[in-house]
Amino acid sequence: MVYILEDDKYILELLIYALKSQDIQAQGFDNPNDFQVAINNHIPKILILDLMLPHRNGFEILKSLKNNPKTKQVVVLVLSALNNEMDKVKGLDLGADDYITKPFSVMEFLARIRVILRRFETEEENIYIDDLEFSTLEHSVKLQGKEIKLTLKEFDLLGFLLKNPNRAFSRDSLLEILWGYDYTGESRTIDMHIKTLRQKLGKWGDKIKTVHGMGYKLKSK
Repeated sequence: MVYILEDDKYILELLIYALKSQDIQAQGFDNPNDFQVAINNHIPKILILDLMLPHRNGFEILKSLKNNPKTKQVVVLVLSALNNEMDKVKGLDLGADDYITKPFSVMEFLARIRVILRRFETEEENIYIDDLEFSTLEHSVKLQGKEIKLTLKEFDLLGFLLKNPNRAFSRDSLLEILWGYDYTGESRTIDMHIKTLRQKLGKWGDKIKTVHGMGYKLKSK
């Protein structure tokens, strides 16, 4: 189930129609109060979240979801007219798994949703390199036994590099593979995710190497 919290009724109806056209169950809400009642009764796999909402700020809702053990695993895709880099960084830091700015392409939106849904269908797999444990079953990353909190895109990016050690990938290739479509422009998106991933992994993050003029690779030894 996908929940959509969007106060623009035209966009809300468009998103519901687009998702249902792909046989994806969706339910929409145009105000935070109705959304809160619904999520108390049923927790969705994915939430499409607008940030500029009546009565309550979308950032507050995102923070509340990620701080609640019952809802912290909900994948949150922010869909907002706030398009400056600081807003994107804030959303990702609070736990958003992806961020799309308005105006947006419906085809791009659906492609990103499909990428998220494929994650739920991923075969169980554990990867160990030195003192890092990566588990698709538990959707967790542990370093020296301590869990590291990653966003969905950070998790997907790390998993992809772990599964393809010592192989260099361009920024454009990583964007296309992980975002699920031919992503043009904003190649800094990958740089930003690599930066936060390295920070969260500490010294272990040094294994993620920059390939100058191209992109990145993970050095396993």
